[in-house]
Amino acid sequence: MDDLITILYIVAFALFIHGLMGLTGPRTAVRGNLTAAAGMVIAAVAALLTPGTGNWPLIVLGVVVGTVIGVPAARRIRMTAMPQMVALFNGVGGGAVALISWVEFRNSDGYAHQAAYVAVTSLFAAIVGSLSFWGSLIAFGKLQEILPGRPIGLGRAQQPLNLVLLLAAVACAVAIGLGHASPALFLGILAASAVLGVTVVLPIGGADMPVVISLLNAFTGLSAAATGLALDNTAMIVAGMLVGASGTILTDLMAKAMNRSIPAIVAGGFGGTASAAGPGGGPADQTVRQTSAADAAIQMAYAAQVVVVPGYGMAVAQAQHAVREMADLLEARGVEVKHAIHPVAGRMPGHMNVLLAEADVPYEQLKEMDDINGEFGRTDVALVIGANDVTNPAARSNPSSPIYGMPILNVDQAKSVIVLKRGMSPGFAGIENELYFDARTAMLFGDAKSSVAEITEELKAL
Repeated sequence: MDDLITILYIVAFALFIHGLMGLTGPRTAVRGNLTAAAGMVIAAVAALLTPGTGNWPLIVLGVVVGTVIGVPAARRIRMTAMPQMVALFNGVGGGAVALISWVEFRNSDGYAHQAAYVAVTSLFAAIVGSLSFWGSLIAFGKLQEILPGRPIGLGRAQQPLNLVLLLAAVACAVAIGLGHASPALFLGILAASAVLGVTVVLPIGGADMPVVISLLNAFTGLSAAATGLALDNTAMIVAGMLVGASGTILTDLMAKAMNRSIPAIVAGGFGGTASAAGPGGGPADQTVRQTSAADAAIQMAYAAQVVVVPGYGMAVAQAQHAVREMADLLEARGVEVKHAIHPVAGRMPGHMNVLLAEADVPYEQLKEMDDINGEFGRTDVALVIGANDVTNPAARSNPSSPIYGMPILNVDQAKSVIVLKRGMSPGFAGIENELYFDARTAMLFGDAKSSVAEITEELKAL
């Protein structure tokens, strides 16, 4: 039986890694997801075959409850709500790890007669798992707009408070590790970590939320790997390390894409504070130029190259299929169409790639920021659909702007810019977009899906 379990684990790990490789591109993402899921099923079977596994009614109940809740939720979720679901599912993983640590503490009489590494890893998992669970719940609340998206903090007292909470959790863990097996100490770990998770995420603004979700995901993976060490469960160690490593790398890449350090993001205080606006939504001394669907269609129909810049507004309007239809018409007229993807566009990593892939937009048309920025100078029309902060020239030119230094899509270098937007409300960073007041920019106000559909009808009539 031991050999069979080992073989099953090896097969599962191979599927995990192969599935992860598939997630590197839209074309192979679905296959990669299914491959990794198959690996997890095999790993679960191997775990259940482990000698000593018991309490089958409780295991079956857990599987049934998880299936009844998880499958319908995953099937019915809208793409616009995917970041919330990722945050929630990630939080559940962290919470499960924290509860496992609590059970191990009780079953071992406070780690009596356990190897030191078991106590250390289990206590580490309790701290990080609890922090990840409560932090993910706050992230879910902000993304679901149950909580305000703006930073909520205590100002200068925030970081000292976070440090005190962290030291309190670590102090309780050290006391337990030294032999004080009081349940109150372990509950103190869970409570201090829970409050820390809340106080770390609340001060973080909406613009940083994709990075925070990725960071919490990495935390959950590392806590799961630590629990695997404590339980001597190879599957948890490997899967946890894969999640932790990939989440850490992704967090670092996204932070660099925003020209921000991870400590600066965790320190919070960025985004969500709306600037003063004059009549019509813009600064008092500036006005925007409006256009119509007919004018936008004419401009694009006679362009040599059009670059579509999608953002969260496209996701909210579910306009990706309408965008695909419009692009097909333009290409039929000989116009070269490309889609510019900013690394943090939307509310989670790869949000725009997933939406456009769902609409069967050819992968060759999806251009990363570094690949497309050099082409805006020869682009006739840049069509911005609900993208805000990632197109704001203030990131390059205004040292006083909170997004100064963040790499952006150089949309303002195009010969003409058309922005589809519901109104003049600011983006996640809470600041006005200077692009909207540029002489080459025209605004087409309205729902993105309806606006694209109107442009498409005008293209058909030309």
